[in-house]
Amino acid sequence: MRLGILGPLLIGDGAARITAGRDRVVLAMLLLRADRVVPIDDLVDAVWEDNPPDTARGQLQTCVSRLRRTLAAAGLPAGAIATDPAGYLLRLEPGLSLDALTFTGLVRRAQDAEGAGRLAEAANLFRTALDLWRGPALAGITAAAVRRAAAALDEQRLLAVEDWLEVELRLGRDRDLLGELTDLVDRQPLRERLRSQLMRALCGAGRQAEALAVYRRGRELLREELGVEPGPLLQETHRRVLAGEIGVAGDRREHPPVRALPRSISDFTGRDDEVARLTKEVDEAGVDGSVVQAIDGMPGSGKTTLALHVAGLLAHRFPDAHLYLDLRGHSRDSPLSPSAALAALLRQIGVPGDRIPACLEDRVLLWRGELAVRRVLLVLDNAASPAQVSPLLPTGPGCLTLVTSRRRMIGLDGVRPRSLAVLAPTEAVELLARVAGTDRVRSEPAAAAEVVRRCGYLPLAIRLAGARLAHRPQWLVADLLARLGDDGPVLAEFAVEHRRLVDAFALSYAQLTEPAQRTFRLLGCFPGTEFEAPVPAALTGLTLPATREALTELVDAHLVDEPAAGRFRLHDLVRAYAAELVSGDPDDGRRRIARHHLLDLYLHVAARFSRVLEPETGQAPFVSVAPLRPELVDGWAACVGRDWLGAERVNLVTLVTAAAEHGFPEYAWQLARALWRHLFVSGHFDEIITTHTEGLRAAAVLGDERATASMRNYLASAYYRLGQYQRAIDLLRPAVAIRERLGDQAGQVGALHNVAISWILLGRMAEAEAALDRGMELARRGAETAGMPQALRNVGGFYNEVGRHLAALTVLRHALFLYRQLGSRAGLANSLGELGLTYARLGDHRRAGPRLRLALRLQRTIGNRFGAAELLNEIGALECALGRPQEALARYREALVIMRTIDVAGECASYNGLGAALLDLGDVGTALDMHRQALRRATAIQHPREQARALAGIGACLRGTDPVTARSHYVRALVLFEQICSPERPAVRRRIAELTPPGTG
Repeated sequence: MRLGILGPLLIGDGAARITAGRDRVVLAMLLLRADRVVPIDDLVDAVWEDNPPDTARGQLQTCVSRLRRTLAAAGLPAGAIATDPAGYLLRLEPGLSLDALTFTGLVRRAQDAEGAGRLAEAANLFRTALDLWRGPALAGITAAAVRRAAAALDEQRLLAVEDWLEVELRLGRDRDLLGELTDLVDRQPLRERLRSQLMRALCGAGRQAEALAVYRRGRELLREELGVEPGPLLQETHRRVLAGEIGVAGDRREHPPVRALPRSISDFTGRDDEVARLTKEVDEAGVDGSVVQAIDGMPGSGKTTLALHVAGLLAHRFPDAHLYLDLRGHSRDSPLSPSAALAALLRQIGVPGDRIPACLEDRVLLWRGELAVRRVLLVLDNAASPAQVSPLLPTGPGCLTLVTSRRRMIGLDGVRPRSLAVLAPTEAVELLARVAGTDRVRSEPAAAAEVVRRCGYLPLAIRLAGARLAHRPQWLVADLLARLGDDGPVLAEFAVEHRRLVDAFALSYAQLTEPAQRTFRLLGCFPGTEFEAPVPAALTGLTLPATREALTELVDAHLVDEPAAGRFRLHDLVRAYAAELVSGDPDDGRRRIARHHLLDLYLHVAARFSRVLEPETGQAPFVSVAPLRPELVDGWAACVGRDWLGAERVNLVTLVTAAAEHGFPEYAWQLARALWRHLFVSGHFDEIITTHTEGLRAAAVLGDERATASMRNYLASAYYRLGQYQRAIDLLRPAVAIRERLGDQAGQVGALHNVAISWILLGRMAEAEAALDRGMELARRGAETAGMPQALRNVGGFYNEVGRHLAALTVLRHALFLYRQLGSRAGLANSLGELGLTYARLGDHRRAGPRLRLALRLQRTIGNRFGAAELLNEIGALECALGRPQEALARYREALVIMRTIDVAGECASYNGLGAALLDLGDVGTALDMHRQALRRATAIQHPREQARALAGIGACLRGTDPVTARSHYVRALVLFEQICSPERPAVRRRIAELTPPGTG
């Protein structure tokens, strides 16, 4: 049954009517907050507003009783309106739908389709959503609370109408929209987006003169009604109509346009010669030319401002994409690698993450291929070197790239760098006037000229000075000048030219309160990027409320940015200034205390979330001390979710190095350990290597053998995932010895079995079995039994590798029993998956399928992407065995998307599985490509099992057309299968026999 509020109140087919005014108000309030409790006070206020009677609650109960009877008579479930201690709620049980929620869902799907470039689908979804409206929301109900909510719904409808019209315009349906758009603009004359859309539709119909008239009428209305000029959107549409850039063809593009440029500075001043030179080069290149322009200069000279200004002037020439990326070339953060930069740019233009290749060369090819069919404007800000920039440059026609850097980009072929000087004195005064107010500055010309001189004519310094005036209307320009120093200008204290910028920041810093100054100074000890309030609270020792007050002051002073609510950052130059301030403190003890508290905060929050990811570690024994500021740890951990490790990953990685550099080796290795599981399951193996290599050095400094063994173990995990199995073994062997020396049997078992797993993948089955046997002997002998189920699972996996499936069943069932006792979901998922694999190898598909699928659900629930991908590969093999190659193909493809970013061996298995499924479907050519792809990757990491499977797969593909070559591949596969004692040997021998001519050996 449908309930409706998108128009007059509606129940079902409309036969049931609610006529009592109070009942209508109550029902409307319940529907507006469907599935949520509406407090009784809210209902009383809605019905009686400011004058409720003493009997309001009793009358409200009567209203609800009447509504229940009416709704029950109309066919609604008896409990549709439920009573709660706090109020009432209307439950949307199965069979009940609310048109407003249906509308919202359809609009969201339409927006997703539009973002993915499926415009026709988006248009249909928008139309379906808008057809749900029967008039103004909750028409006929006059209660103020209802009307406020209804007005919000009506606004959502108008926004959806605008979005729908945008899609229709992009589909080229200009003429079809003229009547509807004209009517909408008549009814909503102040909505600038609708007016802009009408202008574009008129141009699309060849009626440019009428489009200009629509603009003029809109401008007059905005001036008369609101006293404002048209906004940027309407002005840009007007400019494009005048320039003839919108015609009958409209804006038809294959790719959805991308607009990722930051907002340019509205009071851009001067630089006329530089702007003219830059635009002239683009003009000379023509429509098909590809232009790269490099702008360098000292910090604060306005390189980025100029680049964004020029980008704004030329943006209309590049309709497909406007892209921006900060390359972090001159900051305390490491510069973006070309590979990471390409990944960010590809995501900006809409390439899904699972389509972005892992290696740099493939990313370059994909990037250039995407840009080959687009006209793109690209701003690469804060570049480190030509080597960083070169792979990012478009090579196709019709693109403009603007590169900014503090260094000259001399090494970029065919690019002539432009060095940016400071502003001319007249331009500097004009900029001050635009920021602080023209009349104020012109009334004191001498003081204004001296202010900009003391700012060194640097744009950033002038903007900060002007902002102080703008926020203090009671000041004269002379008041600001006096604060710059009576004994000489503050900027003149620094003889080195680039340091003049530092004093521009001092203009704001000097006026801060003491807590804000201390907060800003000590943020110079923070080596990360973005941060939240607990970070400066830990650095300063302030309470969280006091810290938030200081941060608010710093944001107002433009010394700290707040890109998202509660999330802060310092520009790299401002951070450098803060670092200089804190390094100038003669008391090194204060800096050390600040860093100690910062590291302690991060360690204990990270450890708390690590326990969630690693329940088997109990109380995270690698953290052995209580937190220095437990209230900060508790508060921060309570207000963030499990994604905290992901949000803070960059900071945590940086803090590991900072801990080692500043003499906190115990924090260096403990932070690395706390971060390990998140990095491991997320596929950040390079960062595991970075942090755990640093942690290993720190453990050596401490002489802590237990920490050394731990770092070796988890560092080996990264090399294992990257296919560097021998390197993993070399790290683990000393760890085994250390654990033995310490009498740590559980740790020794874990290290031995990790060595064994690497031996297995290298095909060294004898060494693997010896390590497993030794580990099991220790596990049985030791009092510590927590590691026994994992040890049993490892042994079961080995038995499956060598074809001893019945023995595998025995140990895996035991492991499953122990994991159930421990309540470990991860252990259950792993052992269930291995059991399913075992049954599949035994040919018992009836038992294999349910176990594999249940294990897959568990792995997805706990967020183990690698475990899920492994199971998808196994389910694919099962589908092939059951004669369902199409289903197998889907599972292998899903696995490959994950494995490409997580595990090279798993990627090889996915490619081999794809080859087998494609061969079953008759696509021999593509199957052959998949197996060859697997063979290349498996050979590179010396993985005999997947090499053998790839060779056997190639043999299967060639059997019908080239039996001699097919037999050769089968023979090579058999050699490898014999080496690793694989149960696949008999099948390969049969194939060889089938292809061996009679009478030959």
